[in-house]
Amino acid sequence: MDTRRLIAVIVLVPVLVSLALWAFAWPAARTAAPRDLPLGVAGPPAAVAQLEQRLAGRGDAFEIHRYADESAAREAVEDRAVYGALVADDQGPKLLTASAAGPAVAQLLRQAVTEQTSASGTAVRVVDVVPAPAADPRGAALGASVLPLALAGIATGAVTTLLGLRGVRAAVALVGAAGLTGLVAAAIAHSWLGAVAGDWWAAAGVFGLSALAVGAGVAGSAALLGRPGLVLGGAVMMLLGNPFSAASSAPELLPRPAGAIGQWLPPGAGTSLLRSVSFFDGAAATGPALTLTWWAVLGLAAVFVGGALRRRTPDADPAPVPAPAATPVS
Repeated sequence: MDTRRLIAVIVLVPVLVSLALWAFAWPAARTAAPRDLPLGVAGPPAAVAQLEQRLAGRGDAFEIHRYADESAAREAVEDRAVYGALVADDQGPKLLTASAAGPAVAQLLRQAVTEQTSASGTAVRVVDVVPAPAADPRGAALGASVLPLALAGIATGAVTTLLGLRGVRAAVALVGAAGLTGLVAAAIAHSWLGAVAGDWWAAAGVFGLSALAVGAGVAGSAALLGRPGLVLGGAVMMLLGNPFSAASSAPELLPRPAGAIGQWLPPGAGTSLLRSVSFFDGAAATGPALTLTWWAVLGLAAVFVGGALRRRTPDADPAPVPAPAATPVS
């Protein structure tokens, strides 16, 4: 038995390290060239055609959306329909960006558009339609908040499971811990660091819902599958949800299909929802809000189902009652 445990430790640790390196290092190493990044173009048809022709030189980097004029393009940026827009007018090309949607994306757009339009000899004017907060211009604090929230959710789900809480008590523990996590996170990120803006209670609600989605997912998996479910739920949130969240970049900058997977997991959906609520007046918030809600609802439902199944298990297979010993006849 001791030999088997020794071999398990020797083999398991390198496997875990390999998974962690793949999950965290692979997206980071491949975060560079965009793929189908939504970008708007606006202006007279002839000028727009020239802009599209120049942008086509970057292959599938951009997903082009046409708009009638600068006003429509600006509205699309503010609604998070596109990350930016290139507008052609009498004074030359103008680039509309939104660094609040991702400073890395805004910088990439500046470089890409400048490279593709420099042949005309006209400087590109850049207008930041929705700027990132002055206290966090690079989005570093916002990106760094993903890991602590994921850890808080995983810890809540794990502690709830290990303490043997079931049913209503487990749900109350998960919701209560998530609510307090949201308040503390908003106090730090909004009030102290200034990394997020907008309504304070809305930000707290997003933080809390994100933590609940993670915690309920972990606890629900453990309620249905036992200890293996606890490990599986924590691994999914940590090894996939955190590095695939694109919190410091954008889903279109991650290698496929990491960006898409990340948006279906609570850390990525929570980051996207936080950006929408904090900087874009709730634009494009429906999708990530539904993703977080489904994780929370399904996780809590799994907690109740798992608790009910565990209560029924002893009654389903009652232990046999030993027959009384025969009394010897004297």
